[in-house]
Amino acid sequence: MPELNIKAPDELLQGRYANMMQVMHAKEEFVLDFMFAHPPQGELVSRLIVSPAHMKRIVNALEDNIKKYEAQHGSIQEAGEPKLLESGSETKK
Repeated sequence: MPELNIKAPDELLQGRYANMMQVMHAKEEFVLDFMFAHPPQGELVSRLIVSPAHMKRIVNALEDNIKKYEAQHGSIQEAGEPKLLESGSETKK
């Protein structure tokens, strides 16, 4: 495969934090919505739309990277269902 140079704007290179994800699909595509959930509302930070074949490659790449991560850093404990903080529920010390 020939080398491919990818250009990325600075604002994309900074990345965005997401603590929630939703996946939807139709026959022709998968839609992945990444969100930052913070009460009283959340914010969609990115939406990816990919073909089913590409989605399968993404899943395989993620599984491979998780295996490599765990081999180096130890087992990742799966998080439970996310719990959103309620407004004004901060603990003061």
